[in-house]
Amino acid sequence: MFFILALFQGLALAQTADMVVVNANIRTMNLGQPQAKALAVAAGRILAIGENVQAHIGPNTRVINAAGATVIPGLIDSHVHMLGLGGQMETFDFRHTATVAEIANTVAARAGKLPAGEWIIGRSWDQTNWGGQFPTHEALTAVTPNHPVYLTRVDGHASWVNRKALNLAKITAQTPDPAGGKIVHDDAGNPTGILIDRAQGLVGRIIPEASKETVKRRLLLAAEECAHLGLTTVHDAGVGEKEIAAYKELIAEGKLPLRIYAMIGGEGALWQRYLKSGPEVGDFLTVRSIKLMADGAMGSRGAAFWQPYSDDKTNSGLMMLKQSDIERVATAAVKAGFQVNTHAIGDKANRTVLDAYGVVLQGANNKRFRIEHAQAVALPDYALFQKYGVIASIQSTHATSDMRWAQARLGPDRIAGAYAPQRFLKLAIPIANGSDFPVEEPNPMLGFYAAVTRRDLQGKPEGGWRPDQKLTREQALESWTIGGAHAAFEEKQKGSLEAGKLADFIILDGDIMMMPESALPKVKVKMTVVGGKVRYEAK
Repeated sequence: MFFILALFQGLALAQTADMVVVNANIRTMNLGQPQAKALAVAAGRILAIGENVQAHIGPNTRVINAAGATVIPGLIDSHVHMLGLGGQMETFDFRHTATVAEIANTVAARAGKLPAGEWIIGRSWDQTNWGGQFPTHEALTAVTPNHPVYLTRVDGHASWVNRKALNLAKITAQTPDPAGGKIVHDDAGNPTGILIDRAQGLVGRIIPEASKETVKRRLLLAAEECAHLGLTTVHDAGVGEKEIAAYKELIAEGKLPLRIYAMIGGEGALWQRYLKSGPEVGDFLTVRSIKLMADGAMGSRGAAFWQPYSDDKTNSGLMMLKQSDIERVATAAVKAGFQVNTHAIGDKANRTVLDAYGVVLQGANNKRFRIEHAQAVALPDYALFQKYGVIASIQSTHATSDMRWAQARLGPDRIAGAYAPQRFLKLAIPIANGSDFPVEEPNPMLGFYAAVTRRDLQGKPEGGWRPDQKLTREQALESWTIGGAHAAFEEKQKGSLEAGKLADFIILDGDIMMMPESALPKVKVKMTVVGGKVRYEAK
């Protein structure tokens, strides 16, 4: 028996690799073997990892000499919007635009190239860049009277439209607010052109749908950008029929350069169909979760709180779902083998989701329900994440983007439970990190930097914002690798580099675990490998 086992091991050792990487500084994220110098890949998986893989090199093996470069597991962004990123790359990105006039001028230039009546769509304006006041339709109406304009705020939870769009949607002073939404009015009672949360649908529903070709093109554009940035898996938070179909076409054509964990966007026909057919698990596309929206966002004051905003005493935000709605979906999801991932930012929304989950989950479990963002949690409610095994799907760059105004929104008491990843970790609550792109930049190195420094790209504030909530570099990398894999039931397949797991890894031009913090945002990806195939290589 010993002879047969030794013979089998010898044959395994002699297996020829498709690719080997040598002379590398490999950070494996495998506690049993945290570092290595070489790895071998065969049939899309890690064949061997350690000091020497020479025995696996054959005449057709691609040998990559890393020359001391750092290799880490492929990064996993646990909350993204792929179609939104592709659309932004093709249209506008107003994230850093400092004035209303500059946005209006950009829109006017686009209008000059389009026939009258054609929609102008864009996103990522942020009123906090110019003092905090919402813009009004007048600035857009003045320069684009003949084109309907629909510009989404950076967080996706408010839209700014012109008079043409308001007229087409028949929004007047008498139009009531929809449930879970708000039409902002001026002092005379007229709509200003700002629509918050579900009120966006009043205009959104009359915008012509993107064509199948446009959806596919934009998803591929976003996917290629992700590969360039070292992302090998993304969790696409809220997909529809067209996205699923486009992903499947791209996979069939061999064009999709990374893996997609797709969350079905709400209780529509797609969800009903999957409830009947069950989860779909594949190498490049997995559909086994639903994305719900409990409330809005803090930047547009739509996140739901028990008490009013500290800087707006008349407003405590908007709940988009009732506890009973979440319970209904969660009950059906558990029965059909699906995960539930619910957007919740304010303390009221987080508690409502936790209570709904608790009714269905009862106690300890492995259903891995998630709260997306989990941004402002009342201190007693952290224990409920632990009690029900709920994953906190966080975005470290939200803290450094929002720190300019978060204290003013929340006040001194609520801020203690906000943007607080160490509070989760101290209770052994799993976290998964991400960007929420295109709300934030898709570059995961910016997320890593934000997590470990709690500073902006100018290095402010000195010492970091609420520095007790910084992640260590090990915790941060885990949240972008093993944490993301666990949040998708995929930790046995990815998230660390060890024999038998998928050959998803990236080569960096610096060691993110050792370099000065100030250098982290400048780190570049030299190569991205997914399933043993090079999906991006720097020129």
